[in-house]
Amino acid sequence: MINCETLLFASDKPYPPVEVTCQNCTYAKWMLDNLGGSHSEMSTISLYFYNNLMTNEKYEDVAYIFHKISIVEMHHLSIFGQLALLLGESPRLWTCSRNRKMYWTPGYNHYSTTLEDLLMTALNGERAAVEKYEKQICMIDDPCITDNLKRIVLDEKIHVELIEMMMKEYL
Repeated sequence: MINCETLLFASDKPYPPVEVTCQNCTYAKWMLDNLGGSHSEMSTISLYFYNNLMTNEKYEDVAYIFHKISIVEMHHLSIFGQLALLLGESPRLWTCSRNRKMYWTPGYNHYSTTLEDLLMTALNGERAAVEKYEKQICMIDDPCITDNLKRIVLDEKIHVELIEMMMKEYL
């Protein structure tokens, strides 16, 4: 069993102010995708809610870790929603695809029934988030946005480490 009392679920570095230098519809669409796309904070939060329920009876520490990570992801969701709004988009749970708005759906998630698949799905999702946000950092020319993305990446990397720790403990 994992000692959850000593774990960090987010970086101890402060989050930068949520602001933008100017409105930008391209950047806004990227923030919407981070908010409500198929690989988004909303997808992660809903999946970790499911993971918490699926592990609560047999693996209380795993359930607790997913719960605590989901709280951090909710903060990320809020940041991306605020950025989308500041950039000129409505911060609904949707993404833009081929100039059409598509609402977020729980169908985006892979609902695992085994601990191994559940942890691997979570690990792949966290790694994909790091990769996505690092790519956006390279493409966005607004230090206000990139500072927020860099800070969020620090949390996502901690989540990768936590999931890898759970895999070592239980698989």
